[in-house]
Amino acid sequence: MQHGPVVRRRKLGAELRALRTSAGITSGEAARLVGWHQSKVSRIETGTSGAKPADVRLLLDAFGVDDAQLRELLVMLAGSDDTGGRNHWWHAYRGVLPPTYRDFISLESQASAMRTLETTVVPGLLQTPEYARAVTRAAVDGLPEKRLDTLVEVRLARQDVLRAQRPLELSAVLDEAVLRREVGGPGVMSRQLARLVEAASLPHVRLQVLPFAAGAHIGVTGPFVIFSFSRTSDLDVVVLDHLTSSLHLERKEDLEAYTEAFDALLTHALSPEDSLDFIAATAAGA
Repeated sequence: MQHGPVVRRRKLGAELRALRTSAGITSGEAARLVGWHQSKVSRIETGTSGAKPADVRLLLDAFGVDDAQLRELLVMLAGSDDTGGRNHWWHAYRGVLPPTYRDFISLESQASAMRTLETTVVPGLLQTPEYARAVTRAAVDGLPEKRLDTLVEVRLARQDVLRAQRPLELSAVLDEAVLRREVGGPGVMSRQLARLVEAASLPHVRLQVLPFAAGAHIGVTGPFVIFSFSRTSDLDVVVLDHLTSSLHLERKEDLEAYTEAFDALLTHALSPEDSLDFIAATAAGA
């Protein structure tokens, strides 16, 4: 397990090395093409040192990579500071959001698919403004109202990935406790459950409820998120959220273990259709 920036450097380096190899270029030739010393290319490829967005663009040009989506993804991994583009809107909140949260948002904005197990609260991408405010207020004690407003604003802005031209494919397993825990009062919870039913009607959103009747399951150890990227599975990553930080798992064995765990949860959860009925029944007080 490693923190986000380290994982991102390693993933970026591995992908750049693969692209260089595919282009039939040695590290020495790559260094000459971009006007660097060979040691700089080696440090970037091994993840020993980071690469600036401009460095990544130079290397991609040298390797003849013209796939716009792949270029954007790799520049994102370098930590693009381009605040003018839609995909980097979160940089405007540098003074408010911790680096781990910015890392999460950047991955979320560039991923093609997201699989998540939630055991306590509704996933951020599906929260109503009222619910998001209540959850944030409870999570951070004594939060000034202005800062609370900003964090809720960020939470809602993240939801644009579900309305994009190529929307994020979201598959979420919700423990029954998520539906039963009253957050913000009965009215807030009622509107939140209605929002879940509305979101589930989208073709790229799949919700399944894991009822208490399913008993103990592999997800009892806690929630997790799996991000997948359409251009290369080498960039897939598991994110485990903690109170003060996030951990990223990117080893093949970790990804396989969490993928198998998520698939197992799907078999124990209610079907999407039955899950909608369950949510509606919960909202009705059944």
